[in-house]
Amino acid sequence: MPPTPADPGSARPASVINEEIRALVEAGGLGSDEYLRLLVEWEAAVRAQGVRGDVRPAA
Repeated sequence: MPPTPADPGSARPASVINEEIRALVEAGGLGSDEYLRLLVEWEAAVRAQGVRGDVRPAA
């Protein structure tokens, strides 16, 4: 299971993580350990920021 960020309150913005996920998918990294780690980080960021209309779902 991928590690979760140590402090979800200090997570990077979900939009930034989402762009990294999209770039990784475009490069063929879907299903990689990095992809899974980014998904966990993205979810923590969304929770920390609250679900807002300006956050698009991860790729």
